[in-house]
Amino acid sequence: METPQASTQTLNPPDNREPAPDRVRIVSTPGTRGGKPRIDGHRITVEDVAVWHERMGMSPDEIVYNYPSITLSDVHAALAYYFENRERINADILEGERYVQEMKAKFGPGPLQEQLRRRTADAPNDSFSS
Repeated sequence: METPQASTQTLNPPDNREPAPDRVRIVSTPGTRGGKPRIDGHRITVEDVAVWHERMGMSPDEIVYNYPSITLSDVHAALAYYFENRERINADILEGERYVQEMKAKFGPGPLQEQLRRRTADAPNDSFSS
């Protein structure tokens, strides 16, 4: 008597959005996002995901909701990479913040910020009178 063979055919077609489970998810490519570690196939860096999660308080699900081109497993891979390299990535984040402050000090407000400041200063008093 023959024993039934397990079928290798899946009942549900695979989700084309979900990458192969053994895929390398975090890559660094010179010339792409400054060579910083990023999610493979995207310009979203580990640093971006770390800021969204750690500083902005977004959950992995919220990150995927806001950036639907990446998967939940991509976000978790980026967070795992971040937690394994936290000191270096946090240093990169601080370096970027210092650079922004230097540029603001050097060049002052941009034309849009200046226009907004003038509008606010010229606006009539909007307070309610008693």
